[in-house]
Amino acid sequence: MQFIVEWFESLNSTNAFLRKKLASTNEELDGCVISTYEQTKGRGRGTRSWVSSPRTNLCFSFFIKTDVKLVDVPSSTMAVALGVTEWLKEQGVNATPKWPNDVLVDGKKICGILSEHVDQGIVVGVGLNINMNRDEAEKIDRPATSLFIETGKMLPLPDALESLLLKIGGWVERWKGGGFKAIQESWIQQAGPLGKSLCVHDGEIIKTGKLAGFGSFGELHLQTNQGLEIIWSGEIPLEKKQ
Repeated sequence: MQFIVEWFESLNSTNAFLRKKLASTNEELDGCVISTYEQTKGRGRGTRSWVSSPRTNLCFSFFIKTDVKLVDVPSSTMAVALGVTEWLKEQGVNATPKWPNDVLVDGKKICGILSEHVDQGIVVGVGLNINMNRDEAEKIDRPATSLFIETGKMLPLPDALESLLLKIGGWVERWKGGGFKAIQESWIQQAGPLGKSLCVHDGEIIKTGKLAGFGSFGELHLQTNQGLEIIWSGEIPLEKKQ
């Protein structure tokens, strides 16, 4: 997948900016990337915001032109998570993807991903902690880390984005060619192991059990005391800081 990157000094939300751009033009925007040095109203799942100091972390969104059905959209997030994970490992960080839309390092969040279905495709937003220091991480209410915290090295954001997109592009192309089934084996290997204990939150509903696998669209299979549960939407929460 080929990308064309536009950088901005400050934006409210890269996802919102890109959605507006898509709605206002007839241009071919497959692979269009909107990135900003400061995102003032970035958001994650639900009502959560994405916390990032100016010129510290990667905040960007890109457009995938595709005619896949809505049910396929969540697994695009998982493909991007595998790309981020591969890139981080090449930087010396032992990262793992977490269903449905995060990347962790030793239980600490380093990346969040948000995919949204739009006309003609999907807008994917990515927040990846690059140069965040320990003091900044401590201000977040859940365990967080960054490339700098894990390795001691700082990267210019444009350089980090350029090399990261090469990895993401490869995984997105694989996903476009076969949906979740094309990435399923890699996902299970890295997000498993099967049989590990999980607690899944879906609003006020909490389900506990063991990971039994993933369905053909990336839905979570949870083996509970009541039987096998198929979970399409939910969150495996990180522990809140005391």
